[in-house]
Amino acid sequence: MNLAQGVQFVSFGMLAVMMIGAALGVVLLDSIVYSAFLLGGVFISIGGLYLLLNADFVAAAQLLIYVGAVNVLILFAIMLVNKQENFIPLPTAWVRKAITGIVSLGLFALLSTMVLVTPWSMSSSAPTKDTVIVIGQHLFSDFLLPFELASILLLISMVGAIILARREYLPEQTISPDNRQPVLTLPERPRELASVGDASRNIQ
Repeated sequence: MNLAQGVQFVSFGMLAVMMIGAALGVVLLDSIVYSAFLLGGVFISIGGLYLLLNADFVAAAQLLIYVGAVNVLILFAIMLVNKQENFIPLPTAWVRKAITGIVSLGLFALLSTMVLVTPWSMSSSAPTKDTVIVIGQHLFSDFLLPFELASILLLISMVGAIILARREYLPEQTISPDNRQPVLTLPERPRELASVGDASRNIQ
């Protein structure tokens, strides 16, 4: 084993321990905020594993999309909801835990079997260099239409999120002036207007 292989082996071990520990924290911790932060650690560890596999574009997409978008969105959703509810223990809560444990053990056995029976030997062909350039060429030539449709879908989602964030109540059904069809309206959230004198006192 040369130096490069030793560094890769140590890096893989550190990333694997970090990923497994963060994943256990996501499942076992009581605080959902801590679980969301540890989920970001899981995503970062997976990105590091992609780097070890020379998949630089997939690693960058992992960090940008899952850590920078999905995980941040989960944290914003948790902090904005702020729902307080009294905890009431259920007499049959052990049934859920037992089912969850059985499903988790089944998935673990299935994945372990897949790892053991899959031939992991690398082919003799050299790995592709400049994968970002190759993927970019395919995105803007062969897959241009799906790429643009995905951007339009994200734009629609962003506009819908902004509209829902500016409204506080559910849509109310009213009747149009010509009494032909109902119109759904979303009332604006009431805001208090400050006078000029109040604003000046607040600045001082």
